Order: sequence, then structure tokens, then C-alpha cells
Amino acid sequence: MYDKFSGEFITLAEFAYLAPLNVFHRECEKIEYSHPDGLKNLHITFEREFTLDRIPQSASLHFSADDYVKLYVNDRYAGQGPAQGYYFDYNHCVADITSLLREGENTIRAEVYYQGLINRAYDSGDLRCGFICDLCCDGETLLSTDTDWRCRVDKSYVGRDKIGYDTQFLEHRDLRIAPTEWERVRVRDADYTFADKPFPMLDVYSVDPRAFCERNGSTVYDFGGEVVGGLVVTVTAKRDGAELELRCAEELDGGVEGELNQDTRIRYKTRANCNYCEKIILAEGRNTIDQYDYKAFRYAELVFGDDVEINSVHVAAQNYPFDDSACTLNTSDSVLQSVFDICKRGVKYGSQEVYVDCPGREKGQYAGDLTITSASQLWLTGDTRLFCKAVRNQVESAFIDEGLMAVTPGSLMQEIADYSLQFPIIALRYYDFTGDREGLVKLISVCDKILTSFEKYQRDDGLLDGVDSKWNLVDWPENLRDNYDFPLTKPIGKGVHNVMNAFYIGAVICTERMIELAGVKVEDGATRSEQLIEAYNRAFWRPDQKLYADSETSDHASLHSNVLPLYFGFAKPESHISIAELIRRRGTSSGVYMAYFTLKALARLGLYSDIYKMLTSRAENSWYNMVREGATTCFEAWGKDKKWNTSLCHPWASSPISVLIEDILGISPKAPGFVDVDVRPHIPGSVERLNMRIPLVTGKHIEFEWERGFYNYRFLND
Repeated sequence: MYDKFSGEFITLAEFAYLAPLNVFHRECEKIEYSHPDGLKNLHITFEREFTLDRIPQSASLHFSADDYVKLYVNDRYAGQGPAQGYYFDYNHCVADITSLLREGENTIRAEVYYQGLINRAYDSGDLRCGFICDLCCDGETLLSTDTDWRCRVDKSYVGRDKIGYDTQFLEHRDLRIAPTEWERVRVRDADYTFADKPFPMLDVYSVDPRAFCERNGSTVYDFGGEVVGGLVVTVTAKRDGAELELRCAEELDGGVEGELNQDTRIRYKTRANCNYCEKIILAEGRNTIDQYDYKAFRYAELVFGDDVEINSVHVAAQNYPFDDSACTLNTSDSVLQSVFDICKRGVKYGSQEVYVDCPGREKGQYAGDLTITSASQLWLTGDTRLFCKAVRNQVESAFIDEGLMAVTPGSLMQEIADYSLQFPIIALRYYDFTGDREGLVKLISVCDKILTSFEKYQRDDGLLDGVDSKWNLVDWPENLRDNYDFPLTKPIGKGVHNVMNAFYIGAVICTERMIELAGVKVEDGATRSEQLIEAYNRAFWRPDQKLYADSETSDHASLHSNVLPLYFGFAKPESHISIAELIRRRGTSSGVYMAYFTLKALARLGLYSDIYKMLTSRAENSWYNMVREGATTCFEAWGKDKKWNTSLCHPWASSPISVLIEDILGISPKAPGFVDVDVRPHIPGSVERLNMRIPLVTGKHIEFEWERGFYNYRFLND
């Protein structure tokens, strides 16, 4: 069963004989589901001692857990994981623990967390809970999980309050409560199939406060910018039952960032619907609070009485491996520099073990966000592993519906038609960055099945009418749809609207392109996309405006309805001038998500000066407006008040990264996998200096230099 492990899957007695619950279904379907409340929010310790006659030359711990584990060897942190994944392709990790071992007695401690909720953050709520590992020393398996291990439950986690979209339990604790007595573990006959290769563990590192302000009864800390992780606080309580309150916030109360002072208040009830306030009851003496689950925040406040002394405070920050020096920008344009910086930091902290929608509220990997964030992360890191896993997750969701799910992996079932139809964009990107032709052929089959799943909505001319099994998004939030003139009810009603069909035709075009790249022969004659484009033009083209309308029955031409046909390359040539003018007038009347397609549409017309103006705009709807409002990571919307629950770390706003590199610097693969690279810059002459270091997936990087209209670049080995 466990083809990647010698060990057995160990668990608590309560889980040993429970059948897994089915959490997978179409969003529109109802299923019977009942999960015991007493088996939620469990912190379980699995432990084993072993003896070494000598310290091995190399030692590694190969492990996995459900939902998650943090590992300690001789009380020192060793690693954590696994990355979220479906049970039939479950992830595992390898931690090098050579430096943590000692001669004589050693201890492995696994702090396993089972959440038990249905949400985007974990593949949980299915009653699969436990831990598995092998300890390998000098190439031989020294010990594995079996019935010689012991376990107990940490009962100090006393809260049941949830935050976000039920994505996290607050960690209210009573540190006076001892764990349960040690008991023997049970072996579970589970149904996992493990992934072929281990997946990288997160980077975990300490971030100290940049500033703090002590007040009567509390201390406020500023960590200098948005971070993702958990507080680690050491305090001394002068009596049993003394209390400490931990508060975290993305911003100061009032929304204006500045120096801390006696009047500073932090907004711990965040805009993104996370009430970051946790109460800790302390035991007399020294207490360490090492928060397990992660949050997104910049500020922390500790509230305490005279009976508590604060010893130390830092954040255990975390993100997918990210070298800050791999991709750098140095430019004379301060606006572009600040926009690049917040987008880069947003991608860094939005890349956890999946590309998260946001690391505070949703904590899940959305397919539409993936279109934008993955491009940014690939250019910033030159690392394809997180992207390839995301593609795999998307493909695997076809077991629920061949039209793919919007959140992958995860136990929350959500479907968004716009996002499903973007998968062929992702598939082409996969080929560009990996050069994997065999993988491309497999993805063609996935794309074909996606398109087939939408065919039941086709009317006689091929256009989609009333795609009611998946949400028709267009853009988000609703107030940034540029007055799109079609009722986007959920489920959608009958009728043909532009954006749905533009994405559908785009998916067909991208799939045809994949077939061409794979060298697959097709019959001569009109392509499927050509026939659909003719129907699209009949339905939406308004020759008097030289623009595309939102629906068959409307003459309103939104930004969205015109950007997409241009982005996919099927807009009528006579529309180009009119669409360009429309973008100049209303280019950021969309959300930041659609802004990616707008920028790439301008690139298709060769309007690079317009792209640059949009990237460096100082308007109310602009990336610089985020900077003006104190951003250190890119926001979910153009400003804090542009959405009712804006998260202040949302990497779907990071399109300036990929657009700057691909379109302004003009860097693209001449051959799949970047075995050869093309560089054709389109930098406005007004820019005095623009220097970039850009990592490539081949292990090389580009050093690009622009100085007053002259440029130079060279390829160097890392």
C-alpha cells in the first residue's frame, strides 16, 4: 500500500477503524456528510526514542502526515509538511536531520494537526488522520513508524472559534492543561497512494520586530512589512492563571501606516474577515507560545497584566523556497520599483505549499489566481516545481468533474467556469517553461475533456448558453466589472454573454496551438475556433462602435468584453484602434485579476508605452495606489476600500512581474524549456536606468542592463 515507505501509517485509536468520509462532489450537488465534532482541531504528538552508537555521515527523515506535521529531533525543529494533495497522489517530504542527531539517546517528535473542516486550506474533514515516516541513516532504514511509537493529545487548545472562510481555528489556549497520558498508537489501513517524488518543504525562518512601543498593559510590534507565519512568544507568568492576549493585524487602525506611538491601535479584526485575537491562560513560570497555523500580518500586540513579563517575541515566517536575490530590479523609476517590490513580496508570501489565493482568508489554490501568480513565481524563482504540482492538482480534480474544479486540491468544492477555461493557458505555459513534450500531449487530452464538458451548453452556432453548473465570474469584486451588462446570477440564467464565450474560444485556440506544437495531424478545413469566432462576431460585434458588446441583446461594451478577444488574438482588425482607446480610457476599471489580460492585450497590439503607463500609473485604480496606502505586498483590489473584505496580500495582483519581463524587456523562450532565449526590449526612452537579474529554469540567469536608450544583456550560470 505505502510504496514510498517502509513504515506504517500510525494514528490515534479514535481514527483507527473509521472509514474515510467522501468530501468530493460537484458544487451543485448535495451529499450526506457528518463529521464528529470531537475529532476536529486536534493537536496530536507522536514520539519515539532511539539510540545511536555513532552519528551517521548522513541521516534523513522521509515523512508525511494528514493533515500536517511539524517535526522535531531532540527538541530542535527539523521540518514540516506535507504540501496539500489528494489522497490518491499524496505528498511526502524529506528532511536532512544529520546535524540534529547525537550519540546515545535521540527522540523524534511529530506534532500532527488534524483540522477536520471543509475548506480551501486543508484536504481535511475526511477522517484521514495520522503520521508515517522512515529514518534513513547512511543509506539504510534505521527505524519506521510502527506500534512501538506512542501518542498523546495536546488538550491546551481550548478554542473553537474559526476565522476566514472557516479556514483556521484560533489558537486559544490554557497552558495549565496537561496533555493526555501517553498511549500506544494504532496502525491504520489507509488508502493513500503517494506522489512519485518528495515535494520541497517550506523555508521557515525567524523575523524579529523592526520597532515596538510599550504602553500600559500592552506592547505593539511592527515587523516592517507583511509576513506569513506564526508568533513565537516567551513569557514568564508570576501566577497560575495569568492571562495574555495575542493580536495580529495587517494594518494600523485607521489604515494609515506610520511610526508606533502611545496612541497606536492595530486593526486585528482585519478587512479580510480574520479576527486575529487569541487568548492564552498561562501556567506559573516560563511559558512558550509557538503558534502552529500561519497568519498574514505585519503588526502584533500583546496585552497583559502586571503578573506577566514578556521575554521574547518573533515570527516564525514561512514560504515556499524563495531566493530574494534571484530576481531583482534596480531602476531610476521609483514608481515602477515600488510596484515591482510589493508584487514580488506578495508572490513570495503567497507561495506556500500551493499558490494561495491569500494567506489569510482563503489559504487555498484557485485556478484563476494560478494564471497570474504562477507566471510571476516562475520568473522570480526559475523554479518549476510548485507550478508543476499546481498543474498536477488541476488535472487530478477531473475525477470530480472533467471540467475541473476551481480550488485544487482541497475539500471545499467550488467551480468557476472562467477558471476552468483558462487551463489551456496554463498548459501552454507548462510547455514553455518545462519543454516536456510528452506532458504536453497528456495535457491536450485534459483540455479536450474540458471543452467536451462545456459542449452540452452549446447552441446550434457553437456559442455557450447558460453555463449553470459553474459560476460565471467575469471579474471580482462585482463593482469592478465595468458595468458588465448581463445578469451574473448564481446559477446563471439562460442567455449568451461575451466573457464566457471569449474564454471558451480562447480555450479552443490554445488547445489547437498545443496540438500544433505536439505535431499532431489534423484534417484540413476550417478549424473549430474559426467557426466559433464567426458566431461570436455575429453575436457581439457592434460595427457602429467597432467594439464588442457584453451580450447578444446589449450594446454596452465593457472593458472585459473587448480585452479578451484581443488577448486571445481573435478580435477583428478593425476593432484594434477602438479597443486600444477603450483601454486608455478605462484600463483599470476592472479588478486587478482582469488587469493581467488587459496588459497582455496591449502587448499583442505592440502598445508598450501604454503598458508602461498602466504599470506606473498613479491614479486611484493603480498598483501605485496600493503603495500610497502603505502596501508592502500587493492587495486584492486597487485599494483597501475597493472591496468589502480586501486582503492586503493577494498575489493575483502580481501581473506587473511577468508583464515587465515578458513584454517590456521582451524576454521569451525561442524553444520550449528556455534552451534558447529571445530578448527584444520595449522600454520607453524616458526611462534612464532599468537593470534586472532574472533567473531561468535552466539554472542560468540573465543580467539585463538599460541605460538611457542603450541596452546590454548576458547569460550567466548561477
